[in-house]
Order: sequence, then structure tokens, then C-alpha cells
Amino acid sequence: MNIEMIPVLLAGLLSLAFAGYLVRYILRQDQGSDKVREIASAIQEGARAFLQDEFRALVIVTVIMVAIFAAALEPRPWVGLSYLVGTLTSALAGYLGMSIAVRANGRTATAATSSWAQALRIAFSGGAVMGFCVVGLGLLGLSIIVMIFDDPDVYSHVWLGYAVGASIVALFLRVGGGIFTKSADVGADLVGKVEAGIPEDDPRNPAVIADNVGDNVGDIAGMGSDLFESYVSAIVAAMVLGAAVGVLGPDKGISFPLLLGAVGVVAAIIGTFFVRAPEAGGSFEEQTAKARSTMNRGVYASNILMIVGGFLLVWFYLSSDEIGVFYAMLAGLACGFLIGLSTEYFTSERGPVKGIVEASQTGAGTNVIEGLSVGMFSTVVPIVLVAAATLIAYETAGLFGIAIAAEGMLITLGMLLAIDCYGPIADNAAGIAEMGGLGKEVRARTEALDSVGNTTAAIGKGFAISSAALAALAWLATFFAVVEEETGKAIVVSLTEPKVIVGLLIGAMLSFLFSALAMRAVSSGAVAVVSEVRRQFKEIPGLMDGTGRADYATCVDITTRRALKGMIVPGLLVIIVPLIIGFSLGLEALAGFLVGSLATGFLLAILMANSGGAWDNAKKYIEAGHLGGKGSDAHKAAVIGDTVGDPFKDTAGPSLNILIKLVGKVAVIFVPIFVLVV
Repeated sequence: MNIEMIPVLLAGLLSLAFAGYLVRYILRQDQGSDKVREIASAIQEGARAFLQDEFRALVIVTVIMVAIFAAALEPRPWVGLSYLVGTLTSALAGYLGMSIAVRANGRTATAATSSWAQALRIAFSGGAVMGFCVVGLGLLGLSIIVMIFDDPDVYSHVWLGYAVGASIVALFLRVGGGIFTKSADVGADLVGKVEAGIPEDDPRNPAVIADNVGDNVGDIAGMGSDLFESYVSAIVAAMVLGAAVGVLGPDKGISFPLLLGAVGVVAAIIGTFFVRAPEAGGSFEEQTAKARSTMNRGVYASNILMIVGGFLLVWFYLSSDEIGVFYAMLAGLACGFLIGLSTEYFTSERGPVKGIVEASQTGAGTNVIEGLSVGMFSTVVPIVLVAAATLIAYETAGLFGIAIAAEGMLITLGMLLAIDCYGPIADNAAGIAEMGGLGKEVRARTEALDSVGNTTAAIGKGFAISSAALAALAWLATFFAVVEEETGKAIVVSLTEPKVIVGLLIGAMLSFLFSALAMRAVSSGAVAVVSEVRRQFKEIPGLMDGTGRADYATCVDITTRRALKGMIVPGLLVIIVPLIIGFSLGLEALAGFLVGSLATGFLLAILMANSGGAWDNAKKYIEAGHLGGKGSDAHKAAVIGDTVGDPFKDTAGPSLNILIKLVGKVAVIFVPIFVLVV
């Protein structure tokens, strides 16, 4: 099997080399005026400070977890060391991606002074660095571990340790980053727009740099670590199931998911060359349409290439008898693509968003009601699609097919993450254009790019949530397979068993408790930011008239400390609750718990992400000059709706991705101990 890992290793290295090529391209671009450089540097410093504090806390947790895994889980100490490798690769992907993103934002704003197309290309390239670092490091780490620990009967738990390590980093960056970004954003909006009446991204607002830092830590480092976890989780689940259920035989069952990932890297790299934008003039709507169609070409090209490559891999590496595995991959790929279209419909400037815009004319209350209804409606299509993909995958390739469908949804992740991470870079560029005084034309160009970025970010969140749900389903299947392997008999989960119902109810409740804690952390952080901004407006001479200078660093420090504090309890719950259920109520109750957390977590995450995205774009639509534009009553109502939606779409909703995946991993990796104790 080591020979079969060589293409996977090469694909991982190719992905990292392509990311390096993009880094070189970005760093060659003009950094802009001294003012633009100063603003970009402040954002870089804030992002670096946040990551340093997060990683300090992560080191403590990692040392504890490595010690537990190395001492308690067989084969000792390799599960602990594998966990450490998973942690390091995920953290490195997040660090590299965000480090380049905060260098691409100022360059994007500067490019927009002369070329709309060049600005789009820089922002997209910045996002692609994160995308290809994620898939490259993910494949590289897994292939090396499989080459060293290649006996599934002995070492399957070593592979699981790698996936859990990636999950802990995602927990820190997704939950902590989400709390940071929305504490800053909500605080900046409440005092800046609502109280002081100054525009978004105004340099007089002391929280404006923290807000821009938050875009990077939440939507780049957070999203990257989230999808790194989903990507690795789907591959590891497929490897474990491939070895356990024996659909392809143990060797091919392990190597095929990794080889499929290698094909996905090549398809995604080729797809990026289709993202070539013509110069765009015309109205705001025409510019956004051109940007959207430009990036869609890359997605279409990557998907078509992946379909061809996946078919050839199945046909020649497996056999024509195993064509069901290809259908499972195709079901996941199609599911992800269609969910993207559904999310775009519910969150872009057309369709239901127009209803929120109209509702804003009668006040904030109707804006919020309409936005919530949009989110509720938006759950239907993803649920139906994931259900259909699950059934197709199971019917064509069994439990192994479910894991392959989850991987299929993520198979062109390099391209998909590039488009998603483009959004916060464009958002930062729009802010820098405003703060740097680059003029109305540049601001209009960056606003158009930002508006598309809001939609791509919303699509990315919907995609991340749905892929997390499929990955969680794969881990549920893995749980049943590992239990059967450890006990010698299949686990029977009966809804007439009270313990199963208790587990299901606790799992369903956990999603709401987790969301409540995340939302409360944002509220607490926003209150602290509001107090600090008010203090600075009051105490710093000349701040409001532009002659004084705001103390940006204090707001960054406040939000960082609040983020670290706010993520402690939610993070502990995700790890401790499944352990309590497993040790106290048994494996059947734990299975019910996993089902309950998946069902409510998936629905709640979609509702929150799409409501928040729709509220955000309704506000942007009004700010583009409709219904009176900025400062109108409709705009004020839309700002309130967007303020409610911010922690929905950027904190609580995306954080549920981590919950529904991590509880499954904790359950699976501790199955041998549950069997011994219970």
C-alpha cells in the first residue's frame, strides 16, 4: 500500500507548491499608499495577536490531550502522537492561510484603483492559498501516517487520533474566531452606525480594526480549520469503514479515499485557471453578476474534471463492478453543488432577500421576522439533498458509500475554499478603501466585490454545514462499525429503549445549549466593545472630528480575551457530554445522543447561517442606493436585522459544524474504553 501512497504524497506537495506560487504572485503586487499600508499593518498585527493567544491556549489543551490519548488508547503512544500531528497540520494551515489573507487585503484595495479584474484576481488568489494549504497539508499528513501505520487491525485508532487533533484546532479557531469577529462587528455597528451616525469602516471608530481582524480570524482561519476537519474526517471515516466493512478489501478500502483526494487536488488546481475576470463597468448589479459568473466558471470546471477523474479512478483502480462507489462520490458532489445554488438563492440580492428589503420599510421588527422565516424555509432543500445523497450512497456502496459521499462533497475543496475565503478579503479591501480615502470609484468597485463575497461566504457556510452533516453521518456509521468490531456483535438501537430516547433528547438539547453559550459570549463581548468605544469617543480629544486617533489595539485585546473566555464552556461540553453519556448510559444511548445532536445541529446551523446571510445582503442592497440608501429608515431597520444576524451566521451557526462532527469522533475513539467499563 505504500506504493499507492506516492501519488497522494505528490498531490499534497503539488497543492502546497501551487499555494506557494500564489503567495509569490500576491506578494509581488503593489501594497499601496502609506495610509493603506498603515491600515493593513494594523489588521495584520491584530490577527497575529489573536492567533498567538489562541495557540498559547491550544498548546495547553494539546499537551493534556496528547498525554491522555498516549496513555489510555491503544496502540500506545501512537494515538497521542497522531493527535499531535493532526493538531499541528490544522494549525499550520490556518496560520499560513490567514497570514497571506491579511497581506492580500490592502493589495486588493490598491489594485481596485486601476483594475476591477486585477482586484478580484488578488482576492481570489488570497483565498486559494488557504484552500490549497488545507488540502495539501491534510493529504500530506494522512498519507505519511498511513505509510507508517498501515495495518488497519492494529492502527485504525491512530488514524482516528489525527482526525480528532484537527477537530480541536477547529474548535478553537471556529468558535473562538466566531466570538471575536462578531463581538467586534456588533460593537462597532451599534456605536458607530446607530449611535454616532458614522459610516461603516470609518477610521474614527475605535473598533473598526478589530472588526476587520475578525473577518480574517472568523471567516478565513475559522472556516479553513472547519473544512480541514471535515475534509480529514470524511477521508478517515472512509478509510476506517473501508477496512472494517471490507467492500473493496482492506488495502483498496484504505487507499481509495486518499487517491480520490489526490484527483480532487488536480481538478481544483486546473479549475482556478478558469477564474479570469474581464474588466467590469456598469451598474452595481452588473459588476456583481460578472464577479459571480467568473468564479462559477471555476467551480463548474473543477466539478466536471472531478467527475471524469473520479470515474476513471474507479474504473481502472477498482473495477467496473465497483461503479457504485463512483455513484456515491457523484451523489456527494452533486449534493454540495445544489446546496450551493440553494444557499445563493436564499442569500443573494434576489429572491427572498428582496422580501427582507421590503419588510425593512416598516421597521426592524418586520425585518427580523422576515429574515427568520427565510432561514426556516432555507432548511428544506439542504435536508432533502443530504437525505437523498445518503440514500443513494448507501444503496450503491453501503456504509462505505456514505463516507465517500461526504468526501465527494468536499473533493474540490481547494477551489471551494478559495471562493469562500475570497469574501473576507474583499470585505477587508472595501474597509481599507474607505479608511484609506481611496475615492468613490474605488469604494464602488470594492463594494461590488464585497457584495459577491457576502454571497460566496454564505454559500461557503451552507456548504460547510452540509458537508459537516454528511461527515457526521459517516462518523455515525463508523461508530456502529467500530462497536461491532470491538464487541463482536452489531449494536441494536431501539426507540422503545428509554436510555436511547434519553440520549436522543440530550443530543438534541446540546445544539441549543451550545448555540446559546456562543450567542451569549458575543453579546458579552459586544457590550465590552461598546463600552470601550463610548469611552474613547468621550475621552480622546478630536476623535469625532477626525483630528484625534483612535486606540485600535485596546478593542482587539478586549475581543481576544472575550473570545478565549467565551469558548471554554462550549468547548468542554462537546468533549465531556458524550463521555458522560457513554460511561453512564451505555453505547445504545450514545448512539441516540449522536443522532439527536446531528438532527438539531444541522437544522439550526442552516437556519442561522442563511438568515444571517440574507439579513446582511438586504442591508447591502439598501446601502447600494435602494429605498433611500444609507441613513434612511429602511437602512436603520436593516442594520438592526444585520446586527441580529451577525452572531447567527458567523458564530453560533458555523460553530455547530464542530459540535456535530466532534461528538462523533469522541464517541468513536473512546469505544474500546466504553466497552471495557460499561
